[in-house]
Amino acid sequence: MRAQFVLSEIGVGLRRNLTMTFAVVVSVALSLALFGGSLLMSDQVTTMKGYWYDKVNVSIFLCNKSDAESDPNCAKGAVTDDQKAQIKSDLDKMSVVQKVVFESQDEAYKHYKQQFGDSPLASSLTPDQMQESYRIKLKDPEKYQVIATAFDGRDGVQSVQDQKGILDNLFGLLNGMNWAARAVMALMLVVALMLIVNTVRVSAFSRRRETGIMRLVGASGFYIQAPFIMEAAVAGLIGGTVACGFLVVGRYFIIDHGLDLSHKLNLINFIGWDAVLTKLPLILATSLLMPALAAFFALRKYLKV
Repeated sequence: MRAQFVLSEIGVGLRRNLTMTFAVVVSVALSLALFGGSLLMSDQVTTMKGYWYDKVNVSIFLCNKSDAESDPNCAKGAVTDDQKAQIKSDLDKMSVVQKVVFESQDEAYKHYKQQFGDSPLASSLTPDQMQESYRIKLKDPEKYQVIATAFDGRDGVQSVQDQKGILDNLFGLLNGMNWAARAVMALMLVVALMLIVNTVRVSAFSRRRETGIMRLVGASGFYIQAPFIMEAAVAGLIGGTVACGFLVVGRYFIIDHGLDLSHKLNLINFIGWDAVLTKLPLILATSLLMPALAAFFALRKYLKV
């Protein structure tokens, strides 16, 4: 009988405050969709870091004859065979190095033509203008500075470049966008909580006569509060369900179909469905508990039961 009463009161409360209930559902849905989206963005950045950092190389570019005439780092002339042999020997002795590949001028020219053959500059370049280089695969990409310290400024070395630095700029941008999404999410959560509190208070005020009678006949505080708390929880759960729908549809439309980024940007290792599905229970639990707790604390002060 009590359960039937509580359920009937929930229906009455939701119908009486339909507009505010709708506002609660929308605000909860948007805030939790942003919450889930920020979690997925963090997973995506982590996945991309693991994928790309495993592929980055450190490059030691060697001086050629053209550099000897124009680059202060190559003032002592083009790299000699002895210097190349010494650099290779030192690299082989370093524990942080996993693999070393030498790229000749002809190979560098061939790779440049493959990548930038349509560039106007490509037609004016010759193989002897290209730089020889050592492409170094590190066991730990974070140890780039070890290579830079050991070889930067050495005779025959024009520069030491780390591809990880380029990726760091990209990941810094992605992390900045993620934090911006979290800031908007936090603002939306505050708005949702304020709407929940106001909705519960309006509902309680509209039924103040019923709650007054219930207090007079000795009803417990929880028995009086339960319908209001569950109203907020039901509205929040609906919003959480909508937020889960946004994430599922977004993953399906943006990555798998519609925009089809998984095929158009096949160099990016996108997160899988498992990452999305593991976030859905957290979103649903948050959508249920957050409104219920907000309503509970709002009612404790408002109803004074």
